[in-house]
Amino acid sequence: MNPAIFRQYDIRGIWEKDLTPDIVETLGKAFASYLLGSIKKDKARVSIARDVRTHSPIIRDSLIKGLNGSGIDVVDVGVCPTPLQYYSLFKLPVDGGVMITGSHNPPEFNGFKMSVGRETLHGEEIQEIRKIIEAGDFMTGSGTVEEYPIIDDYIDLLKGKFQSLSGIKAVIDSGNGTGGLVAPKLLRALGADVIELYSEPDGTFPNHHPDPTVEKNIADMIARVKETKAHVGIAYDGDADRIGVVDEDGEIIWGDRLMIIFSRDILKDNAGAKIIGEVKCSQTLYDDIASNGGVPIMWKTGHSLIKGKLKEEGALLAGEMSGHIFFADRYFGYDDAVYASLRLLEVIKKAGEPYSTKALLKGAPVMASTPEIRFECPDEVKFRIVDKVREKFKDYPSVTIDGIRIKFDDGWALIRASNTQPALVMRFEAKDEKRLSEIRSFVESGLKKIMEE
Repeated sequence: MNPAIFRQYDIRGIWEKDLTPDIVETLGKAFASYLLGSIKKDKARVSIARDVRTHSPIIRDSLIKGLNGSGIDVVDVGVCPTPLQYYSLFKLPVDGGVMITGSHNPPEFNGFKMSVGRETLHGEEIQEIRKIIEAGDFMTGSGTVEEYPIIDDYIDLLKGKFQSLSGIKAVIDSGNGTGGLVAPKLLRALGADVIELYSEPDGTFPNHHPDPTVEKNIADMIARVKETKAHVGIAYDGDADRIGVVDEDGEIIWGDRLMIIFSRDILKDNAGAKIIGEVKCSQTLYDDIASNGGVPIMWKTGHSLIKGKLKEEGALLAGEMSGHIFFADRYFGYDDAVYASLRLLEVIKKAGEPYSTKALLKGAPVMASTPEIRFECPDEVKFRIVDKVREKFKDYPSVTIDGIRIKFDDGWALIRASNTQPALVMRFEAKDEKRLSEIRSFVESGLKKIMEE
């Protein structure tokens, strides 16, 4: 078994290479043993769900075989977004769960997001699954399988949480992933005017790669927003736990600026609330939270880490540049892009006519910034390089919770080690393009000297 499939936030690999029916069955046995050990029982019940990938049904069958053979009863909640599998952990009497998904990876990939109780496994917990397999230390028993389609329950729940969204026109691009099974129906049930793109589930993703944070993937949505004069465009990744948004002019609203919209709305009724962003987010977000009476908290990149910090701090909102948004003011605190869509349409509606997504960001300065810059750096070296960068820039004010974010009077620079790839990640922001170029050159020349040592 390829140890590289055990990643920071999930287990993920290529079907028929890293993941075969036998390997998946073994993963099921290992998760069963981990779960039973964690809850100190010899019997348990878990919910499982799957995405639209062509191999997800075979993987489901092999996973169930491994779980049942280890004494686990399985509730199959069907083909649905990852957040609906999370919802099943609250809705159903289960001890944990598994989502079968390759998320936004290419079609040949698949994987597993595993939960014990209502907490998603990450980091060392995922490595424990690997160690159980290496030791061959599995529980044995017998279990049952039942089906409980979850989509209608979820739609009914959210219909009861929102007022009418009539008058709002939205283009929804589900990217042929699981979002199309839920979002258009739900938004229409609440009265929104929905223009659908790529709602049909298709695990080959024939229209575009299901990652809404890459501009070329949402080109069709941007064109449709302009063509139909929609108020907003919303796109989902393959398993609908990440959201991408464009305003009425087809301009992208990145994750940190989307967080400004949501934080302003939440702080109207929750003065002093804690709101969490990650180290890649614009300083504009943190300043805006503070100026609207909130307590901004900067935390490490990684959706499992952000979710844990949200719970630890009792924060009401958290989010990442990647489009994982976590609401805990009126929701469960996990990342759900369909729910985030409803919250966005609700804010647009509350602001009144003429409905404008762009207007929701009034007064939030647009900084000059780079996208995320990644360059290869071996796993065994990347953390050492980051330590040397910290030492080199120690005389500058900085945040060092995840790599180093070096603060300048009119901008910042981030260098951190990727959690998921043998790479260093950089991002730069400044008041204007000239200063951005200066900060970037200054920091990159320092990094170059370190790399040459």
